[in-house]
Amino acid sequence: MRILLRIGKGVHENAAAYYDEAKGARETAKGVERAIAETEKEIGKARKEHAAAEKKKAEETKVARKKAWYEKFHYFFTSAGKLVVGGRSADQNDFVYKNYFEEGDLFFHADIQGGAACVLKGGSGADENELAEAAQFTASFSNAWKNGNAAVDVYCVRREQVSKHAAGGFIAKGAFAIVGERTWFRKTGLKLKIGIENEIATVLPANCGRKMEKETAIVPGTHEKGEMVKRLSKQLGVHPDEIQNLLPPGRISVAK
Repeated sequence: MRILLRIGKGVHENAAAYYDEAKGARETAKGVERAIAETEKEIGKARKEHAAAEKKKAEETKVARKKAWYEKFHYFFTSAGKLVVGGRSADQNDFVYKNYFEEGDLFFHADIQGGAACVLKGGSGADENELAEAAQFTASFSNAWKNGNAAVDVYCVRREQVSKHAAGGFIAKGAFAIVGERTWFRKTGLKLKIGIENEIATVLPANCGRKMEKETAIVPGTHEKGEMVKRLSKQLGVHPDEIQNLLPPGRISVAK
């Protein structure tokens, strides 16, 4: 090992000079360590920001997907695969009646003013389970939910029993004239379940036997709809807009 001695300086002066150099080296090393730590912190922050951006991009991509025609209405597929579609408004109730209600279908409505007029496609061939599912779905998207009711009566009729015309009377927008005997589903409970099915946020009547990912059951309750939209969108990992259109109007609670 070679040691450089400054001839013009004494032993103590040379030792002091080496001490100062060593001290400077230690300070430099500490500075490098701090710089490395700061760099690692910035890299971690950048990774988190990148992950958040990718997640947001994925959510936006899901929202932007091409939707089927029935997704602009309240809808679900029964446990046997039949489509139930209902209006989100009086205008949509009339539109569903005019454009999608055909022979062999069944018309469902809750026995309360206001709510979705639902059509069970191919309902004349539906079994009891499917009819009960359509009835619960219809009940849940009626004003009974907004009123905080636990249950409501629901009826269904055939195509030829429903009309927009009444002798000597006026049929309001979204309302219908019903003739003949009705099939009743008394005290139908208001309850839905929401989850992920085929990578899409989906709502089903609670009595539908089909299971979904991250499934949660909901009933009329105490939480504002906006609050539940945020909660469920986070839970399901989807954009809030996808949840907003699935939930009934009125307050909501998670079922026990």
